[in-house]
Amino acid sequence: MTDRDRTRYQIKVQGRLSENWSDWFGGMRITVECRGDGASITTLIGVVADQAALRGILDKIWDLNLTLISVLPIEVDSKDEA
Repeated sequence: MTDRDRTRYQIKVQGRLSENWSDWFGGMRITVECRGDGASITTLIGVVADQAALRGILDKIWDLNLTLISVLPIEVDSKDEA
């Protein structure tokens, strides 16, 4: 797989996930933002190998009973890292 073929995903879910979950989600970077109404949104960002790996991540979100907000593919520049 070349850098040109790689896809980075940004996945947003309702609630708060600790950065400790990163390894379980394939090394994705995890950040949490708190909205003005006190609700938390967790964002997972990382390069996913293929559609099967993406499905695995979405299954884990399902298993944790998290509400999925969005899944956005983002092209990766060759100079970017995972």
